[in-house]
Amino acid sequence: MIIIEQEVSTGSLLNSLPTIIITMAFDQNALEGLRIERENSTSASKPKRGLLSHALLGGTLVLLAAITWWFFSGEAVEVEILSVSAPNSASNNNASSVLDASGYVIARRKSTISAKVTARIMEVLIEEGDYVTEGQLLARLDPSTYSRQLDLSRRQHEAAQAQLAQVQVRLLEAERTVQRAEKLGSSNLISEAELERARANVDDFRAQLDALRSQVKVAQANVGMQQQNMDDLLVRAPFSGVVISKDAQPGEMVSPTSAGGGFTRTGIATIVDMESREIEVDVNESFIQRVSENQSTIASLDAYPDLSIPSHVISIVPTADRQKATVKVRIGFDELDDRVLPDMAVKVRFLSADSASEQDVSAARVELPGSALFSENDLRYVWRVRNQQLERVAVKTGAESNGNIRILSGIQPGDQIVKNVTAALHDGLKVKRHSR
Repeated sequence: MIIIEQEVSTGSLLNSLPTIIITMAFDQNALEGLRIERENSTSASKPKRGLLSHALLGGTLVLLAAITWWFFSGEAVEVEILSVSAPNSASNNNASSVLDASGYVIARRKSTISAKVTARIMEVLIEEGDYVTEGQLLARLDPSTYSRQLDLSRRQHEAAQAQLAQVQVRLLEAERTVQRAEKLGSSNLISEAELERARANVDDFRAQLDALRSQVKVAQANVGMQQQNMDDLLVRAPFSGVVISKDAQPGEMVSPTSAGGGFTRTGIATIVDMESREIEVDVNESFIQRVSENQSTIASLDAYPDLSIPSHVISIVPTADRQKATVKVRIGFDELDDRVLPDMAVKVRFLSADSASEQDVSAARVELPGSALFSENDLRYVWRVRNQQLERVAVKTGAESNGNIRILSGIQPGDQIVKNVTAALHDGLKVKRHSR
């Protein structure tokens, strides 16, 4: 037991410090209980320290795991999400036009592929909808007939070369005979007639040699022609495009002409170059003065009436149809769309000069509020939501009106966009739709 007593003296100020008297009463048994056995304590403290260090390490790992789980798998942040929809075509329809016309989508490069020779089809390697590249193999034809013709022409070429070699040998013999005859003639040992016959024989062999050389060239050309026929049995694509029809099957005959009646095909497949799509419209000749080259237009497909496609006049065909009293006008797309297919019906509105000066109105695909965009390094971005996570997407913008900005490229109708951008948003952030 410890007793603390305090006594304060009444001396001077310097001596008026508190004096503390501590009186301790010791209990011998309690004091013995506080004795420390050093040997036992040393050996026992080591395992306790090891357990403590392991416990601290395990707690640290658990804490790090909890922080990581909270950061990556925490509760999704609520944001206001808007679905991008196609722009209302009313703005384009309100643009003043000087003329409306109807026509069709065409492909300038469209070809029905046929064989250059008449043969039976062995194999067709394409189907409708396939994309083929220039030079790609489309079909194989039966080579049995042309392979025999090629073999025959090669044999004829070899025979002509053998005849040429034979005449060359006989010509050399005749030239040596003339040399001997001339020596004998100078000694008057043979008659002049015999010498002339020897010289005529040399001229004859030389003429035969020239004829055989021509025959060898003809035989060689025949070999080349038969080889070309063999190569033509492999039907290849003349340009890159999409197969829109498959017109023949293995076992059928194909010919570049219509020989054979209905039992012979004249085409194997039809290929369209989708990059050559454009529009052809017939304009009444009474209004053709309202159309000019490079004039801006807006095309609307009957299949997609809400889709406004920016386009322009390519050329005015310099002739008129006397029966319909129309003039054909070619319209080109400013940007090709996969939904535009050949032979689709289309309506074209020819814009006035004032409307043409606002091309971004017709070119805009979608519109977003200004709060959905942010800038960085002179580029503009939006936050797109995919699989409940954010991703930054660069966009190309057009004109701004009523707080909305026209988006020319980067996003498409149907995308999910964060409506109000804040500094807390970043790539990969897990988000959910704001609940109102």
